[in-house]
Amino acid sequence: MIAVDKIIDGHCHLASSRCIPRGFFEGVAANMAVQMRSAGAPVDAARLTRMLIAQHDDHDADKLVAKMDEAGIAKTVLLAPDFSHVFEAEFSFEDLARQHAQVRLRHPGRFHVLFGVDPRWGETGCAYFEKAVDEYGFEGLKIYPPCGYSPSDRRLFPFYEVCAARGLPVLLHTGPTTPTLRFEFADPYLIDEAALLFPGVNFILAHGGVNLVEQAKLMCCYRPNVYLDFSGFPAAMSAHGWQAPLRDLFAQGINHKIIFGTDWPVFSMKDDLKAMISGLLAPEGPLAGLPPAAVARIMGGTIESLLPPAASSASADAGQSITNKQAGSKSQ
Repeated sequence: MIAVDKIIDGHCHLASSRCIPRGFFEGVAANMAVQMRSAGAPVDAARLTRMLIAQHDDHDADKLVAKMDEAGIAKTVLLAPDFSHVFEAEFSFEDLARQHAQVRLRHPGRFHVLFGVDPRWGETGCAYFEKAVDEYGFEGLKIYPPCGYSPSDRRLFPFYEVCAARGLPVLLHTGPTTPTLRFEFADPYLIDEAALLFPGVNFILAHGGVNLVEQAKLMCCYRPNVYLDFSGFPAAMSAHGWQAPLRDLFAQGINHKIIFGTDWPVFSMKDDLKAMISGLLAPEGPLAGLPPAAVARIMGGTIESLLPPAASSASADAGQSITNKQAGSKSQ
């Protein structure tokens, strides 16, 4: 395998049903059911939904850390998008923030967190995002445009102002997602206005190396503050497998803008993290032939450079804040 000193997964999620609403799973299950029925397998979408939810039981990231260790992944960027404005959800974005802060305390030094609040929550949502950055030490903003808004929506500008002032990156979903959400706002070009107006904010096009790749590549070429990740690469649509489109991507002269990510646990039923890493770093894999410095940037160096320095005091404050909240809830 190609040697890499430090691997950072720049795009990952907690495999927790507390983070993903049932409505999201229902869309995924509907697609799975259509595919399985076409192969002659009688399936029930509702049963598939229940199975998906049951598999998302790694609420404290213990299983994820074990898989990271097995794969040689030093750190992982956890993404926490807010679906609470579009789906009925048992857990609020405040619950989501506390859960991710607790995971970081449970596994010190293993996780960064990019946290999101739907911009339609208005000033209250933006104020909470800033509060979460202060209290929990979260290192960036995660937005999910398929929930129904453009990444250049002016309601997001107060969030971007917080990120600009604090040196925090913004990661936005691009391309298709669960069929229960809209795809129209998932075009990489839609970040153009925000990238122009906020030159001090670094924007990362999630899945930009796999979905709508030509648009994503052009944005990375011509906007200094736009990057892409290739999370979701096991699902790259190519007659020659996922390695071929990645080889093409790495030959475009934008390797300084490319970030490795797995999108775990999306492909957990197909490949584990170790298999993904092995495929990427195999002697005949898509990274073969690149200069070692380029491989190091892609596999961790670039995302690490976009994140703010670790705020140990914020992490300590987060621990105290969580402890206080738990003590308060027990006394009520």
